[in-house]
Amino acid sequence: MKTLFVRRFAAVVAVVIAGILSTAVPAQARLGTGTVLLSTSATLPPELEPLATGTRVTYVTTAIDGTPIPATGLVLTPKTGKTDKTVVWAHGSTGLADQCAPSSNMDVFWPEARAAIAKLLQKGWTVTAPDYPGLGTPQDHPYLMGMSEARSIIDSVKAARALDATLSTQYVVDGHSQGGQGALFADELAPAYDGGLVLKGVASIAPVSNAQIFAPLVPGTPGNGYLVMGLYGLKAVDKTFNPNTVLAAPAKQKTSVLRTGCLYEILDAYASLTAEQLLNGGALPQPVLDELALYVDPAQSAPSAPILLVQGTEDEAVPYGLTAGALLPELQAYDQPVEFVQVDGADHDGAVFATVDTVADWIAARFG
Repeated sequence: MKTLFVRRFAAVVAVVIAGILSTAVPAQARLGTGTVLLSTSATLPPELEPLATGTRVTYVTTAIDGTPIPATGLVLTPKTGKTDKTVVWAHGSTGLADQCAPSSNMDVFWPEARAAIAKLLQKGWTVTAPDYPGLGTPQDHPYLMGMSEARSIIDSVKAARALDATLSTQYVVDGHSQGGQGALFADELAPAYDGGLVLKGVASIAPVSNAQIFAPLVPGTPGNGYLVMGLYGLKAVDKTFNPNTVLAAPAKQKTSVLRTGCLYEILDAYASLTAEQLLNGGALPQPVLDELALYVDPAQSAPSAPILLVQGTEDEAVPYGLTAGALLPELQAYDQPVEFVQVDGADHDGAVFATVDTVADWIAARFG
């Protein structure tokens, strides 16, 4: 009963905050991005409880169109050996609904995220873990819309500094899958958006990229649910787009799971559909692919800080060739250094587990 009350209270607070932020007064004249609207003590996973004190925050970020909106996340402060540096952990896919926010649902605080964050805390770094807009707040979640993720990633650092004045302006972003993609977008956005913060580097593990290549490979595979979520993510930023215009009837019959379930329930619901049962004609129309690429693909503009790109060779969710053969040369075309780490035999989550030390050491060098 207590948990239900807390969730309902938090939902009411979020609605009130959204109403305040949606008024016609310019955002900067009211509350700057990263302003903490609400903070409460957070229960952490058992792997992290001995290492950190957790605070769940609701803070101000912006939608892609610049509208101020609330976002939620965690700020984890090391219990011992604390430095003045901050690292953002940008999580992989969890779902679309409010119950899929990792800051309030330990079931989607994935094991690989816990392992990565534990290593960061052991280095003495404060860790922010944003949920992304629409997870735990009233808006629809713009799943895989990179500039949405990037804003909440950067603003989570501002929120941490609002809580802890000893934190410096230096930060690094460490992300996996959806979060790896968001980390790369943050690298592009930072100079124009972070307001005096100093981004020292971005570690991106198995990031989503190149929708024109990737999306056509998905229909008829166990990853069908990712594509459905991506279409609803597009709908969140383009109100003229209706996923029902491209989803086939069997797929449309399953869309209630997007509201009632999280990642694995969504994947299970769509896994058995053929390409023709998923999409009208078995494929996405080219204009939809073009628009997805516009919002989903990193490396469309220059990064502002060095990049560590990590990819497992046996990744079942983000193909190795997509990262090594397409994204890597796209990033290398810019001036920032890109270090590529190939993890032989590692699957999607295994690449995180296998490189917790490698990533932490690389981050330490950036701060050093």
